[in-house]
Amino acid sequence: MFIQYAFQEEGVAQSAFYESYFIYGLLEEFFKWFIFIFTTYKYSKFTTVYDGIVYGVSISLGFATVENILYLFAHGIEFAFSRAIFPVSSHALFGVIMGYYLGKAKCNSKDKLKRFNIILALCLPFVLHGTYDFIIASITNFWVYGLVPFMIMLWILGLRKVKVANELSEVNTTRLSG
Repeated sequence: MFIQYAFQEEGVAQSAFYESYFIYGLLEEFFKWFIFIFTTYKYSKFTTVYDGIVYGVSISLGFATVENILYLFAHGIEFAFSRAIFPVSSHALFGVIMGYYLGKAKCNSKDKLKRFNIILALCLPFVLHGTYDFIIASITNFWVYGLVPFMIMLWILGLRKVKVANELSEVNTTRLSG
């Protein structure tokens, strides 16, 4: 948030597109991805893709909590309800997607796919987060009409990743026990 504030004060990337995708989407998702890679991914033992989702959502919800506390201090408690609905669930869903691909990278033994999944774990949440912010920034009075369909799509995508991760976990459990 300090970096975002510095960019805003210096007038860097002030268009809705650049601000949404690079000041918010890329910076926030990069720091969550960085924390995941250099703490959980390297030093935690997890054996299933679903474990990656659990870690990704945990990191994302921790980030959303801190972000919301700071936002409410800056803008007032009257925003608490609206901040609890869309931003928290979107961060959790970005965490599902990030965790899914980092879980695939951790559990996949092929080097090319491992690197590809690590990159996807950053790029997909970054693009989705930027799109989320761009909808809010560009559709000023009617943003809810763009955000609700986007959130439905995001929930469908997140739930599919959870389903696939569960299926992959069942396959790994069957292989280990059989």
